[in-house]
This record gives sequence, C-alpha cells and structure tokens, in this order.
Amino acid sequence: MSAGRTTPHGGQPGSVTGSENAGAPSAETIHGAAVDGRTDGAGGPGQEFERLLAVMDRLRSPGGCPWDGEQTHESLLRYLVEEAYEVVEAVEAPDPSRPRRVDLVEELGDVLLQVVFHARIGEEHEGRERFDVSDVIEAVTTKLVRRHPEVFPPEAEEPGAAASSVPALDDTAPSEAELAARWDAVKRAEKPQRTRVFDGIPPALPALAYGEKALSKARRHGVGNVSPETAELTPRQREDEERELGERLLGLLRESSARGLDAERALRTAVRRFTRENDRPVSP
Repeated sequence: MSAGRTTPHGGQPGSVTGSENAGAPSAETIHGAAVDGRTDGAGGPGQEFERLLAVMDRLRSPGGCPWDGEQTHESLLRYLVEEAYEVVEAVEAPDPSRPRRVDLVEELGDVLLQVVFHARIGEEHEGRERFDVSDVIEAVTTKLVRRHPEVFPPEAEEPGAAASSVPALDDTAPSEAELAARWDAVKRAEKPQRTRVFDGIPPALPALAYGEKALSKARRHGVGNVSPETAELTPRQREDEERELGERLLGLLRESSARGLDAERALRTAVRRFTRENDRPVSP
C-alpha cells in the first residue's frame, strides 16, 4: 500500500528466468494457468493454496528467481514485520477510493507469502531443523483445538497432548473468569519452561507493546500493584477515551522530542525495570 516500499521479490517482473529444473513446475502447468497473478475462480482455497506452494517451489528451484533463492529465515524478518504493519494500515486507514477488502486481501496475502516462504526454506533444511508447511498447519490447528476445550472436547486431542492434565470446565457455558483460568492453565501446560511471571514476552516488541504485555501479565498474577481492568467500555466510550489517551501520549512525545530524549528507549528501560523488580515464580 505504501508508495515506493521495498517488495520481497525485488519488484522485478518476469524474474523467473533461465532453464527450468525437471522437478519444478512450469508457469504454464501450475494448476493449469500461467503464473500471472490471475485466477479463474473455479478452485476453492485448497486448490489456490496448492497453487501458491507450487509457485514458491518454482521460485526457489534452480532456474527460478535468484533473489528468492538466496533468502534465509534471517533475511526475511524485516519483510514479515513490514507486512504485518501493512495489514494494520489496511484495517485502520483504508483507501476511501475502493472497498477495504481490496487492500486487506492483498496485505493478508503478503503475510501468507511470508509464512509459505519460511516453510519452504524450512523444507530445504536437513535433520532436526527441517519442517514444511504441513508441520506449520498441524501445529497451529492442534494448538487451537487444545486451547478451546469448551468447543472441542478433550477427547479430540491427540494422545499425550500437553493440555491433558488441565482440569475440564464445570459446565458447557463457562464464565469469562473460567475461560481465562482455563486459558492460563493450557498455556502453562504448553510451555512448562515458563516458570516466572514475565516469561514469554518477546523482548523485541516495540516498547509500548512490551509494556502492555508486561502489565497484562502483572495484573493476571497480582504483582506490581497494577490496577484491575475497569468495566467494559461501550464502543463510543472506547473511541473517546483512546482519542484522549492518544493526545496525552503525543504530548509526552512532543516533550521528549523537544528535549532530545529517546522515548522508545526510555519506556523500554522503565518496563524492564518494572519486570525485574516484580518478577517472581508463577504460582502453580
């Protein structure tokens, strides 16, 4: 959506050149259509997903795209982050000249491309580091089933699933408190190595998101003297309060900028100090 942004394919049309590898599908044979970004709409999502995998396979194969062929998990990280922010833009600031779905479909497709790209690279690894897109899909599907026992009965889990030791809910219409308690129990069963309050917060998060995660965990575990959440706001109340909050935050940024201070670093340092002072083992 942003003009002039770097694209993860180098922006070179017709970059699939050279002699075709015998094991790689050709542009003309990928689901019976040229790889030109068009679809006849006849296939469902399964067929289109297979076509996407075939396109990625050709791009990474000998005779495919040199740029795609040299990418690694590390080199693609910036694009994964950028594309996630492009989705945010498509949702929050859509182009008024066209339906929001146009940009949202495109940007979600770019995020999906990153998933498929990383899975294709994983498929090329050897030994314990090897994985493919089926492993990715299986992992997230199993996680969704395991984390929603109120929808999927425990017997739907595979034998030995980590959440098997988590007690079942008391009824078929659990309260929000029961769901939250069950969610925490499932997460602890999935990640037994997380034994302290602030374990599991990605340290590379932007400072504001990092702080919100830390405060959420502190509130959940009753540490750090964090105020409880107030009653649920109406959409109008939330809009008004977020507008006011945004102005206050912008005012702080104006002040820090005028004084030559690094607001991102200042907040990150404060959050780290908060987590360090309030960290403790998680109660079983």
